[in-house]
Amino acid sequence: MMTSYPKRLFIDIETFSSVDLMKSGVYKYAKCEDFSILLFAYSVDGEAVEVVDLANDENIPTHITQALLDENVEKWAFNANFERVCLSSYLGKTLSPDSWYCTMVWSAYLGLPLSLEGVGKVLGLDKQKLAEGKALIRYFSIPCKPTKTNDGRTRNLPHHDPVKWEQFKAYNKRDVETELAIHGKLAPFPVPEMEWEHYHLDQQINDRGIALDPVLVNAAIRIDKKLKEENMAKAKKLTGLENPNSPMQLKAWLGEQGLAMESLAKKHVEEALETATGSVKEVLELRQELSKSSVKKYTAMETVKGDDNRARGLIQFYGANRTGRYAGRLIQVQNLRRNSLPDLELARNLIRAGDLESVALLYDSPSDILSQLIRTAFVPKAGHHFIVSDFSAIEARVLSWLAGEQWRMDAFSRGEDIYCQSASQMFGVPVEKNGVNGHLRQKGKIAELACGYNGSVGALKAMGATQMGLEEDELQPIVDAWRDANPNIVGLWWDIDRITKNVIQTRTKQRFGCLIFSYEKGFLFIQLPSGRRLAYVKPRMGINRFGGESITYENVGLGRKWERTESYGGKLVENIVQAISRDILAEAMLRLRDAGFQIVMHVHDEVVLEVPKHSANVEEVNHLIGQSPKWAPDLQLDAEGFTCEFYQKD
Repeated sequence: MMTSYPKRLFIDIETFSSVDLMKSGVYKYAKCEDFSILLFAYSVDGEAVEVVDLANDENIPTHITQALLDENVEKWAFNANFERVCLSSYLGKTLSPDSWYCTMVWSAYLGLPLSLEGVGKVLGLDKQKLAEGKALIRYFSIPCKPTKTNDGRTRNLPHHDPVKWEQFKAYNKRDVETELAIHGKLAPFPVPEMEWEHYHLDQQINDRGIALDPVLVNAAIRIDKKLKEENMAKAKKLTGLENPNSPMQLKAWLGEQGLAMESLAKKHVEEALETATGSVKEVLELRQELSKSSVKKYTAMETVKGDDNRARGLIQFYGANRTGRYAGRLIQVQNLRRNSLPDLELARNLIRAGDLESVALLYDSPSDILSQLIRTAFVPKAGHHFIVSDFSAIEARVLSWLAGEQWRMDAFSRGEDIYCQSASQMFGVPVEKNGVNGHLRQKGKIAELACGYNGSVGALKAMGATQMGLEEDELQPIVDAWRDANPNIVGLWWDIDRITKNVIQTRTKQRFGCLIFSYEKGFLFIQLPSGRRLAYVKPRMGINRFGGESITYENVGLGRKWERTESYGGKLVENIVQAISRDILAEAMLRLRDAGFQIVMHVHDEVVLEVPKHSANVEEVNHLIGQSPKWAPDLQLDAEGFTCEFYQKD
């Protein structure tokens, strides 16, 4: 057995816990009383893989344990957060993320799948993840149901099936072998050191977590249950149905009342309510209430929070692997409902007190109130408050800067409303919010949101243009007016499209402004001004549905299937702009960390800090966030923030 002291460890573990990993996350999973590490597979500096059978009382060699605790030894794993958190629990000491590196992040950086099995298949590795692993994990790693056949046990141990146990050990070993093979394949395309620094900060944020208000969470769950029971009883009484929440039963009842509905989707119910009357209207309104999913996030909070009422592991680094943006996990903080209540604190206090009667008296929809209060369940710890600060129109600023659309950059530098200025540029008249020609601002806003990445009438509709009162015959003129007002952005779409096609066809390298396009060993790379690169796997030219030449590449599509995807200049510009915006956020968070601030959460382009009261001011935070990066000193950025006693929108 290898006994030399490692410089680099490659690790994979198999574990047991009665906590549901997918619902609760690894932090709570590893804190469970019955948590244990069953198998520990490792390779020292890429040498032969060893497996330690901890479930059968083998011990991790002393020099390997010392290496795990040594910050000078690199630790590698696929989804390293899992191994690091579990080993921290096993060793009884929190392992700092600063010496941990993640093969999954490396794969994501190159546009590859976020699963070990998926990466192995795409790369065509000789040693791929063993397919029988899922069944073995179900057998040994999660509780089993007690039956007469298994003598009523709730857990399968190695001696219950020695053959499967040997297969499990082989599976554990193969995972490290697959990781080593991935290292060999990806070695020509390393992750930049700055990205690893961003990853380590991400792990620090996930380790820290964010506090939840258990009183609000539990009260919301109880009230939601009561509301559902009451609404179900009303619906049963009105319809006489056994289960009025059943689409089939309800559609049949509605048909009997003279309202034929093919679907009970939210959009169709809203349309039907415009003309419905009497009991049909009442039933449809109850259908809306019963279908609300406001409590799901509260339930997720209750499931995820630890003994200290903090939720951890909510952010996935490189979760959106096309652009490198962060994604939400477990509670899904990236799609929290906005709150627009003028008396937010009153509503919150009533829910915390369980006062459903007052809530029903003051508000039209108690279920909607629960939904609007989800954000407010995130709270700072005692003696602290939140500083919430976010970038102002960051994508619009980056797009303007990248395209050199001077009038837009001038508007940003003057601190003007981009929606008003866009409408003014489109229609040739002054536009002021709530002032002269103020009605045009909405057209400027929807054009900004829909048209920046080569979107047209379809994009306007998807953004809800017609629901906002715009007529069908207004849409194409809005698109045309926006494009006429932004010729440099339109030119950017076509320039990026042309250069990308040329690089794919000639397999060369070309510079365009601050971007570098290259074809290398089956990858199309777009180097951003930060030095980070976007990767597109196996790019080639194809034919689109209009019969024209198009850009295609392979990636994870719908249903997590690896498939060929079509792209074009506007879409590539969107990737580039969102990626640059992400880099700006990542660098801003490093500055905040270095200034001593504790980041507890970030959502899109917004950062949430937990700070001692009276110890820091919002202006300092906004200044740190709003600094232009060294690689884009002329990019106009701005940040706005506020303090609060619970998370909310300003």
